[in-house]
Amino acid sequence: MPLSVVIITLNAAAQLPACLDSVDFADEVLVVDSGSSDGTVELARARGARVIHQDWLGFGPQKQFAVEQAAHDWVLCLDADERVSAPLRASILAALAAPTARAYRFARCNRFLGRYLRHGEGYPDWSLRLFHRGHARWSDDAVHEKVVVASEAGPVATLAGDLMHDSAESIAAYLTKQNRYTSLAAEAAVAAGKRASAGRVALSPLVRFFKFYVVRRGFLDGLPGFIHVTIGCFNSFTKYAKMREIALRAGRHGSGQG
Repeated sequence: MPLSVVIITLNAAAQLPACLDSVDFADEVLVVDSGSSDGTVELARARGARVIHQDWLGFGPQKQFAVEQAAHDWVLCLDADERVSAPLRASILAALAAPTARAYRFARCNRFLGRYLRHGEGYPDWSLRLFHRGHARWSDDAVHEKVVVASEAGPVATLAGDLMHDSAESIAAYLTKQNRYTSLAAEAAVAAGKRASAGRVALSPLVRFFKFYVVRRGFLDGLPGFIHVTIGCFNSFTKYAKMREIALRAGRHGSGQG
């Protein structure tokens, strides 16, 4: 089956070449850029990718827009700092030669502080990225977007091989991004009617640490694993704290109107 690889970008010139090199087996590579100023667009075109500009819509809507612009129904969705490993490439080609499902997931291996994490929260990080767009689509979530598979499409299959996530961002940049993500997640949770109890605020980071550092053996990833899990715990605490803040502000606003 012909395959379109779709990639959303914004100032990704430093990361994009390795990503493009890893998907040279695709029938089409489509890059949807939201306004890069670092040469991303020119680099992508020079390497044979089709490039479309689209102002930022949010993670889920942006990725779904990219899927809809693809030339082929089978799509593989990537970020610019990801690359397809050789084993995963072989699995993808085998699956497309004789599809047994409408959607496929595979493990994502995250590089953090110079080390590929193999335990804890960083692995296997199951990612559903290969699917037939007639039977699946990206959710509209502004953050933590996911591929939603139609019920009639059947079960999601699993492919061997890893998607390598080779982010080279600094801790400061990573924390800045996590701060933005926790704000979006808190807003979405409150909008969905969820509430953050005092117990959830206090216990969530502790439960999370035990789950990923002890049960999921994050300690085997050394200091990078410890730092990665600890930041994840702080993110959990921050999300629930922000949910409390949003609820408090809404309560004060309502009282002011009464």
